[in-house]
Formats: sequence, C-alpha cells, structure tokens
Amino acid sequence: MSDRVRCNCRRCIIRSLMGPAIIITVGVLFLLDQVRGGYLSFGNTFPVILIVIGAISLASNLASTEGHINGPVPAAPPVAAASSPQNPQGPVQGQ
Repeated sequence: MSDRVRCNCRRCIIRSLMGPAIIITVGVLFLLDQVRGGYLSFGNTFPVILIVIGAISLASNLASTEGHINGPVPAAPPVAAASSPQNPQGPVQGQ
C-alpha cells in the first residue's frame, strides 16, 4: 500500500475520472464502429474523445478546492557559499 495522502476535494475527484472516462469513450466508439460501421466509424467519431476531455477539464476547473490537500513541499537545495569566480580558460601561465 502507498502511504501517499489522497485529496478528496471535488476538483481532484473529478480530475481522477479523466482516465476511466477516456477508456470508456474509446470503447464505446469502437463498439459503434463494429455494430454500425460506415458513418459511425472511429475515423468519423474520434472528436468525441476531445469533447469528453474538454468537458471533464471544464468541470474540474469549475469545481471547489475546499479541503484540498497539497503534497509535501520538497526541501530546498543547500545554498553554496559565495566563492570567487573561476577562470573558465584554466590557470593563466607565465604570470
């Protein structure tokens, strides 16, 4: 099991439905292609996938974020001490 905390706000719940909705839509489109053929072939109906993606994205953007749980904030990298600039051409000889 994962010890990751899941967010239960409406926006995250709707957003998590994107994958299953696309899989179901593709399945229905292929089913229509097999049953009806011709005009309802996948080549003619694939824009439905884009409509489903847009509808779910719109619904998730309009949903409330009340109770949203953010993931842990990554630690900042250590700050290096300021040092003198190095010569990119290597050490100067003859001085």
